[in-house]
This record gives sequence, C-alpha cells and structure tokens, in this order.
Amino acid sequence: MTQSNLNQYAPPTAHVADIAGSSGYAELNFFSAKGRIGRLRYLAYAAGASVLFNVATTAIGVAMPGSIAFTVVSLVGLVALVWFSVLCAIKRCHDMNISGWWTLTSFIPIIALAWVFWPGAKGDNRFGPPPPPNTLGVRILGLLLPVVFFVGILAAVAIPQYKQYTDRARAAQMPAPR
Repeated sequence: MTQSNLNQYAPPTAHVADIAGSSGYAELNFFSAKGRIGRLRYLAYAAGASVLFNVATTAIGVAMPGSIAFTVVSLVGLVALVWFSVLCAIKRCHDMNISGWWTLTSFIPIIALAWVFWPGAKGDNRFGPPPPPNTLGVRILGLLLPVVFFVGILAAVAIPQYKQYTDRARAAQMPAPR
C-alpha cells in the first residue's frame, strides 16, 4: 500500500453492468409490440389514433359518399386502428410489468379504465427500460380526450336545462288569455 488515503479495510468496489441502475430510456417504436409506454402516452396514442381515423373516414365519406371504395377504405382503416390499439395496449401491459396477453381483458370496461390510472413499473423491468418522458404534444393529446368528455357531459346536462328555462321564460312572457 503505497497510497496513504487508501483504506485497506474497505470492501472492494467495481462497476458491474448487469446490476447497475437504469440504462436510460427505451426507444419508441409505434408498430412493434416490444417495449413500454406510460399511461399518458397510452391515452394520447389511443385518442390520437381514434381522432385520425374519424377525420380520415369523414373526409373520405364526403369525397365519395355511398361508394364501395369508401366502405373498403373505412374497413382497412378500422383494421389498422384496431391493430395499433392492440399494440399500444400490449406495451401498456409491459409498462405495468404484466404479460401482453392481459390485453384480452381490456374489453372489460373497469380494467381498461384501471390501465389509465395504474402507474407503470419504476425503472427497468423484464420488458425493458422505462419509456421516455412525455413531450408537450403527448401531454396535450392525452389530456384532450378527458376534457372533451367533460365538456360533452356538461353539454348533455346543460342544454336540456337551458331549453326548459327558455320554454318557461316564453310561457311567462305570453299574454294571458282573456
């Protein structure tokens, strides 16, 4: 021992790669079942794919109303939407450290809702490193769907109440019959 600051009684230290901390973030691959996505990204991708499908179907329906081509293109788009949704659900299962086969239970509404609120595994798990942090676009798209639902429910309650109010106001303003 030639160095005076080296403790000869200290345990040996070495960097071991297989037990080291997280190696970073996973790369996002939209069209693969491998990897993980977080709950907000899952919600954003599902909402974005649905909006994109609806806009495309509406545009094609306006361009070619009642044609066979519209039906074929809509069915192909629907198959692509379902395929993308299943891939996203598998990745969401991987983030929760469960098998992708649990995607089959997403048809039960309570379980599908739980996937939005159940947090993913912290750090690496058996399906890979954690997903990258959410960007501003993912946050906006992910929070857009709940806002639209809230506004829709509010409108469903408020519009009939407003109609009743205006009907009563018109009835009160009508002259009394003589």
